[in-house]
Amino acid sequence: MQNASSQQKKAIETLDGPLLVIAGPGSGKTFTLVERTIHIVKERRVDPDRILLSTFTEKASSELLSRVSQRLYEEQINFNVNEMYLGTIHSICSRILDENLEFTRLKRNYTILDQFGQYYFIYQRIHSFRNLSGISSILSTRNWWANSVEIAGLMNKLTEELVDSQKLLESDDEKLRTLGTCLNLYRQYLYEENALDFSNIQYETYQLLTTHDNVLKNLREKISYLMIDEYQDTNTIQEKIFLLISGERQNICVVGDEDQSLYRFRGATVRNILEFQRNFDPGKCKLVVLNENYRSHPKIIDFYNRWMSEQQWEYEGRRFRFEKTISPREGVFANNQTVIKVAGTDSGSPWHEEILDFLQQLKRTGAIDDWNQIVFLFQSVKNPKVIALASFLEEKGVNVYSPRSNLIFDREEFKLLIGAFYYLFVWYAKIRSKDSTFTNPIWAYLDDCFHLFVEKLRLNENAELLTWCQNKLKYHDSNFGTTNYGFSALFYELLQFPLFSKFLHENLVSGIIDSRPARNIALFSQLLVKFEYLHNIKVLSSRFIDKTIIDFFDKYLYFLKEGGLDEYEDDFDYAPSGCVSFMTIHQSKGLEFPVVIVGSLGASPRKNYTDLDELLQSGYYSRPPFEPIKETKYFDFRRQFFTAFSRAQDLLVLTCQEVLPGNRRRRVPSTQFVSLYESIPYWRDDSFDFKLLSLHSIKETSIKREYSYTTHILNYEACPRQYMFTKYLGFEPVRANPILFGNLVHETIEDIHKAVLRNETHLLNRDNIEKWFSSNYRSLSTKERVYLAPETQRVALEQVMKYFERKRGDWSDIREAEVDVSLVKEAYILKGKVDLIAGTGDTVQIIDFKAEKKPDLQDERDRIDQYRRQLEIYAHVVEQKTGLKVSGMQLYFTGEIDGSPIISFRNDQSSINRTIDQVNNVVDNIESLKFSIETRPIKQCSNCDMRHYCDRR
Repeated sequence: MQNASSQQKKAIETLDGPLLVIAGPGSGKTFTLVERTIHIVKERRVDPDRILLSTFTEKASSELLSRVSQRLYEEQINFNVNEMYLGTIHSICSRILDENLEFTRLKRNYTILDQFGQYYFIYQRIHSFRNLSGISSILSTRNWWANSVEIAGLMNKLTEELVDSQKLLESDDEKLRTLGTCLNLYRQYLYEENALDFSNIQYETYQLLTTHDNVLKNLREKISYLMIDEYQDTNTIQEKIFLLISGERQNICVVGDEDQSLYRFRGATVRNILEFQRNFDPGKCKLVVLNENYRSHPKIIDFYNRWMSEQQWEYEGRRFRFEKTISPREGVFANNQTVIKVAGTDSGSPWHEEILDFLQQLKRTGAIDDWNQIVFLFQSVKNPKVIALASFLEEKGVNVYSPRSNLIFDREEFKLLIGAFYYLFVWYAKIRSKDSTFTNPIWAYLDDCFHLFVEKLRLNENAELLTWCQNKLKYHDSNFGTTNYGFSALFYELLQFPLFSKFLHENLVSGIIDSRPARNIALFSQLLVKFEYLHNIKVLSSRFIDKTIIDFFDKYLYFLKEGGLDEYEDDFDYAPSGCVSFMTIHQSKGLEFPVVIVGSLGASPRKNYTDLDELLQSGYYSRPPFEPIKETKYFDFRRQFFTAFSRAQDLLVLTCQEVLPGNRRRRVPSTQFVSLYESIPYWRDDSFDFKLLSLHSIKETSIKREYSYTTHILNYEACPRQYMFTKYLGFEPVRANPILFGNLVHETIEDIHKAVLRNETHLLNRDNIEKWFSSNYRSLSTKERVYLAPETQRVALEQVMKYFERKRGDWSDIREAEVDVSLVKEAYILKGKVDLIAGTGDTVQIIDFKAEKKPDLQDERDRIDQYRRQLEIYAHVVEQKTGLKVSGMQLYFTGEIDGSPIISFRNDQSSINRTIDQVNNVVDNIESLKFSIETRPIKQCSNCDMRHYCDRR
């Protein structure tokens, strides 16, 4: 904490009672949160699960985890960070639900729908919604997919604002009554499918805490300190959840900046941060303002201060912004123009040419060392003008990293895969033309993919692929009955041929541009598996094949293309070397770049509410209106571009193709930008000198990667190439029944242990265990889309019952069930999940369950050795993080019916040290991208999806 400013120190050391921290851009917000966490640990000596630390995105969560872990490592504090309630709001709510699942409507292995999954979930049931009385009053179009998106948005809004469906149903207004019916129907479907969307994760958590006093009481007793980052982007239900948990202690610290509130369209409300102090007695909530900027040149800070001062923030005697002015850090700064414009003009160069000249001059003069020092920010990177600029720059040799621009559908590897599936089911063209009055907008694109693939097939180098495709086509074109494969299995067979395998060599994984084709192919595998899940497809059958391919091409791919599909983004490298970045302003929040080029200067404030919003605000939301609804578009517009301008460290550039007043087209830049835009010089003016620029390199991320022994270390040791595909590149594997069998046995044994730990041993009888087993099977098989034959289910149940019988009612050794542990190493974080049973005195024993027969102690020493090393890792982590001595380690083989099911190992520190050294070596190889293999591991190959690819290498 030596480098903390006086205000940061105040925020760090104020631990008791509510605290509001207003943190301007570049003011050390993350540093303050990390040091405050360390201060709580050192000064209050709290257990890790007594701290809740929440932030907005998975990436920000990973960075917080890494930085807190590193500081604890530096301070030599044994502290299991994995036990903290640290993560996004949704992940924390999910954890609370999982810890109290028996008190919710949910069953184990519930599905969480992402945004596209939610849209598609509704689309698959759109007939039910469209048949509701009065539905036309709340839908703006007859397009079914657009209806699904609209309904999803309305359901999310009603859920996050805690609107009572019964109150809607009792309304005199038809729109509101229809909304109430929609909401009840939607929740019924979620319940039937054991599914949640992001909004309902929060709703179920809120319901849990408000309807089960014992759950809320236990959570309040456990969690002593809450810290919530990006508070300006929280919504109504989130604030209510946090205030509920804080209880009487009210040790809740919220951090944010109302000037960077960007997510109204997702239900966020800036009122949470502006009115936070009103949740407590007058004078109780302390306020700390961090307004010293450590990021930007003073001239950049002055520019965005002026931008905010142009807005009138008061309305009818109320102010909707805290009084603050961002100030620069102390220091010496380069004396040069640091806010300039690069524009195409009617009398000068076109915009694209002007941008290129400017970028090349930055490189030519040595002002930048790497293209990644530059970011372009737009309201949308899917705008045709933005895509055209990106394409132009790439044609001129400037690589562009723009994963959210929807360009994936133009990538060659993606089009070839779609074309290949079209070819394999080519009668799709006949099916779709049956209705001559209907045309799907995606058909032209699909035909383009098909023709590209056929063109490639004609090449001599693809003769084997042509033969394979023709054989498959003949088989599919005949009455093939039922196959033993689905789309995803066909996909993995295609990868063996050079047309696709050329994208997948190990030497193509080093950089984001080099690995982009491979990652796009991996994404295609994920989309296929998701499609099969959404449509419950395990294998292809002639009975349903026509519907299946129509669903895939005309609906699934169409909706993905229309809605936009993001390419891979590396959370550990937000600005990959060798590329300029194209980002949305929303995407850039929390980041910083030496050179920021802001476009979208033709934008103007737009109405951001509907008539339905006004209707709901009139007494149906859980709180009365806050901001004047007609002023919100102006407030939000200023906040959005303030966020963009404040990303710049050394050089802020405004850019557009100027359209002067009097032109028939809309003026660019728009009225809102004119005064500031006209006050800054063009980059070609004499007042700007490239040689005087002093630019930072891109900031390195401080995120440590997490590794588990079973998921990462063993997988890499088994086959580095398979690891590359599944873990590094993200290929989605085809599910296998043995995984389901083992999970089913393990989860039911865990149910037994949890009943013991709840002092409910009276529930331990065959009837209840069978109920738990059946419930686990239903939820697992539904989620994994694989099923076990009745005889196999019986074998799994008997393994559980054999374990139960062997215990003979003695559960005194059960200490904890399924404990998440983590250990911070210098270069990574090691994670695991273990069962602890009581040892002697202050010691513990570790036990791990394996749903298989006990291996032969002589013939299967390698497998036993793998398991031993796994237990040694767990022992090491437990001892390091809990301070408890591990007196012994056991493997329990539930498939062993007659003999002893246990293999025991002693705690040998020298052996543990060797195992840890092996793990360190594996992690080093993974992070060095060493994925090549000399010989194939034959046992591993038999069940590997990539075996066809490897067979031809």
